[in-house]
Amino acid sequence: MIPIIPETSASLADPEPAPILSGPVTAPRIARKTISGIQLEGVSFDSRTHCLKVIDQKDGPGSSFPTSMDAANSLGGLMAINGGFFTPDGNPLGLVISDAKSTGGWNAASSLGSGIYRINSSGRASISRRSSRSAVSNSQELLQSGPLLIENSSAVRGLDSGKSALRSIILTDGESRWWVGKTSSCSLADLGRALAVSSPTSWKIRYALNLDGGRSTDLFISSKVPGGPVERRGFLNRPVRNFLVLTGR
Repeated sequence: MIPIIPETSASLADPEPAPILSGPVTAPRIARKTISGIQLEGVSFDSRTHCLKVIDQKDGPGSSFPTSMDAANSLGGLMAINGGFFTPDGNPLGLVISDAKSTGGWNAASSLGSGIYRINSSGRASISRRSSRSAVSNSQELLQSGPLLIENSSAVRGLDSGKSALRSIILTDGESRWWVGKTSSCSLADLGRALAVSSPTSWKIRYALNLDGGRSTDLFISSKVPGGPVERRGFLNRPVRNFLVLTGR
């Protein structure tokens, strides 16, 4: 069974949206770095030109897309990675919105739903802490997952330090710069501390969200990204319920 873990942060309000700063737009690229012994591999991109779309499989894990490569190819995407947690019977453990169509249900209790990745009706992408279902009612794309690893550039307190596993994560500077990818095996607490002091890219992380990991970890980067293709999927990998796919706007 999926554990229900209480919130560890006192703040439950969505942060004020940061302005998307003007500046040079860089094309998506593979970015790798080892921080505090944790290896990170993924793709950095600019949300002014690209976005992470949520792809859900209404008939359950693996029913439409057995792998992240299949999910990416379905949209002509540059990359794809496994998404949020799901229950033993294959239902999303939290709210999922794909192309303005919702499935799953609001997860108000578990730390595995304490964070929100979303694109609102204006096209603004963000990561925030869970507040209320009504606060995200105008979302075009949304994935409820967790826990948050970095909030306002600081490691979230109370992260688990016992279990070591592969991790899939999303990072942003709170403006237009993003990174999505996987890590080597580590604890959530060690990963939070590592991301608070460094980044796989040149910019400082303001928010970091944990996705499903372990045997669900499934990263694909297409040959459209310089240095690709890359496929990171374990032999014992299990089918997942949803994916995040990077596409052009």
